[in-house]
Amino acid sequence: MSNIMEVKFSAKSENESLARVIAASFAAKLDPTLDEIADIKTAVSEAVTNAIIHGYDEDESKFVYLKCKLEGNKIEIIVEDKGNGIEDVDLAMQPLYTSKPELERSGMGFSVMESFMDDVKVSSIKNEGTKVIMLKNINLPK
Repeated sequence: MSNIMEVKFSAKSENESLARVIAASFAAKLDPTLDEIADIKTAVSEAVTNAIIHGYDEDESKFVYLKCKLEGNKIEIIVEDKGNGIEDVDLAMQPLYTSKPELERSGMGFSVMESFMDDVKVSSIKNEGTKVIMLKNINLPK
């Protein structure tokens, strides 16, 4: 049995914390550890921040879409924008790469997502938007 949730919110940096709480609260049904909750919140934060800053150039009139799905002991989290898109996804996913060096960003967003989630997939079309799909297995035996 699965459970699905979708929400859209304005591309305002203050909504990044809202997205973190929504995803963590939705995952709570799986009884995650505190570390797993922190992992989810951090990955969602990075994905939403990327959508706002890179996808929309901080245009607060645009929307970020957050979708979560619980299936068994897994949570799938999708963060999507309808913004600028990424010209070269492979390059963008390299550690320390940033398309906006003038903002003094570290270029570690995708690396952070990959380190905290079990799987991360990114699809993007230039000038149409980006979709980040993240998967986390919850409470797996060590």
